[in-house]
Amino acid sequence: MKRGQPDENTLRAAVALACRAPSVHNSQPWRWELGEHSLHLYADRSRGLPAVDPLGADLIISCGAALHHVRVALAALGWRAIVHRLPNPGQPDHLAAIEFQVSGPSESHVALAAAIPRRRTDRRAFSSWAVPQGITAQLMSCALAEGVEAQEVLGRGRDELLMAIAKAAGVQEADPEYRAELREWTGVYPGASAGVPAANIPMGSRQYGNLRMREFAPGELPQTDRLLLSEDAGSLIVLSTSSDDDLSRLRAGEATSAVLLEATSAGLACCPLSQPLEVVETRELVRDRVLGGSTCPQLVIRVGWAGFNADPLPATPRRPVVDVLARQEQP
Repeated sequence: MKRGQPDENTLRAAVALACRAPSVHNSQPWRWELGEHSLHLYADRSRGLPAVDPLGADLIISCGAALHHVRVALAALGWRAIVHRLPNPGQPDHLAAIEFQVSGPSESHVALAAAIPRRRTDRRAFSSWAVPQGITAQLMSCALAEGVEAQEVLGRGRDELLMAIAKAAGVQEADPEYRAELREWTGVYPGASAGVPAANIPMGSRQYGNLRMREFAPGELPQTDRLLLSEDAGSLIVLSTSSDDDLSRLRAGEATSAVLLEATSAGLACCPLSQPLEVVETRELVRDRVLGGSTCPQLVIRVGWAGFNADPLPATPRRPVVDVLARQEQP
């Protein structure tokens, strides 16, 4: 990099943090290219999950989360990311081109970056303590700052959402291709660089009150308190956009990252839930019955307090930076 630009070690450090972003089944469907004055994010379709995510929506949302992570990492390292989203109409997998501007890091930038390695997807039952409205309002404000609507689902809308989650689970579990794909990506062996390890999958029931969690491969993670299975007070926040195209999904992924990092900073446990939006019928149910047909749902985020004395969750594996970052070929 030339003067006035971050050096290569800085960018590699930022990409390493970006790759800690959550992704559907920890598939990490992204790749990065380092240009002379810029950093580029591409979707890696070879890591798509066609049975779980036939439209590729989860894949783009995952990449959006990585894009926000790299923005946060760069800000903490003293660089403002100037992002050009979908910069090349002829290359739809080219999701972002990032340029840089010197900018001193603020305390909030450093706090969010510090939350990146601490963030976990917690699939366990949450405690019976409700999340204060002030915190959920702050989480929704974080999504709005990324251009994405966020709504905490309560009352009848929550019942409709829970029904959509259960219905989607039934549809998917009847599909042998879905079951095979789930076996491939969950309960992965120690030393794998992607997928969801058994150590991050709860043992026993995945039914928490009226909420049915996705049935992954058998897990090794103990539930801290069996009573929580019926007393879980986690909040459900739906992220939605005015359109349902790749730009909207990319933005939704950035908002997902913003919400998850803010929740982590606040000490909350959190878990993205994409299952009700992976089936066309239930996605339409969420759009019409939960959101009133006004916006397009992109992701559900479950937040709450971890159970009392809950063991810390291990980090899920990540592909090494050398496998996802390359120098851009010069013409």
